[in-house]
Amino acid sequence: MLQDSFGRRFYYLRLSVTDVCNFRCSYCLPDGYQGKPDEAFLSASELEAAVRGFAQMGTQKIRLTGGEPGLRSDLPEIIYRLNRIDGINNIAVTTNGYKLPQRIQHWADAGLNHLNVSIDSLDSSTFHEITGHDRLAEVLEGLAKARELGLTVKVNAVLMKGVNDDLAAVLTWLKQTPVTLRFIEVMETSDQAVFFRQYHVRGDDIRQSLLSQGWQPVLRDVAAGPAQEFWHPDYAGRIGLIMPYSQDFCATCNRLRISSLGKLHLCLFAEQGIDIRPYLQTGVPTSELVQAVSEYVQGKKATHALQSHNSGAMANLSQIGG
Repeated sequence: MLQDSFGRRFYYLRLSVTDVCNFRCSYCLPDGYQGKPDEAFLSASELEAAVRGFAQMGTQKIRLTGGEPGLRSDLPEIIYRLNRIDGINNIAVTTNGYKLPQRIQHWADAGLNHLNVSIDSLDSSTFHEITGHDRLAEVLEGLAKARELGLTVKVNAVLMKGVNDDLAAVLTWLKQTPVTLRFIEVMETSDQAVFFRQYHVRGDDIRQSLLSQGWQPVLRDVAAGPAQEFWHPDYAGRIGLIMPYSQDFCATCNRLRISSLGKLHLCLFAEQGIDIRPYLQTGVPTSELVQAVSEYVQGKKATHALQSHNSGAMANLSQIGG
């Protein structure tokens, strides 16, 4: 089992397949993607090599992220390859929902079983304002189709003061919709310091409000993400909160990240990643990747430094998938 010097075990790998994103979300890429869309992102075979190594180290869950992973035409092939690896029992994708109704069947056929869809508002005009795209109806259609296909579906929403922090519409929707909607605190990055100060909402304030209304905590699985989830007997859906500024947020960390260029990130807000791409090439024994990663993980710090306004090398969240 992959374990760091603080006894934390890593069951969960977030694997970015591209930096490219076609949305212009105000909290991430307000000016659109500014990188190089023709960069040599990890190939399907390199991604498979990475996951084979991590599976040998006890990783059970793989989340494919971006940018927007759906922009890769070979995403179904990637899902299929990873789904066949022994020890991996959960393949998830996080998507902005672009063309999801046309794509979700192919992803499910390849072996996808969990889907996270970013829906920052259930109001179409607010959704358009946040993302730069008038596609809420399309995204909701894709979400409904994913549920029909039997996938476990969760919705992500970045919580922003005065923009989407009125929970009335969300609670009405969750009365009848059996999904988990997870609110994510705005996180400060080097590109978004002013935005953070203007729009940050403390997730703990939402948590206290939920508890006062009879919502109850859900026990976390060992391979679960960082959200604290809550359920209520009167609601079909659940609410989750991702609160990176809360005390002891990092104490239960169970995930590592690999960027689309093959850099291992021990923390979302660490300094420059560690290049592990040489270990992902044909002919390189998996044991070499296992040994290298096991050693690198011992250097993982106890916590991030967000409270000190230090986001490390993170300029925006599309870089390694949030």
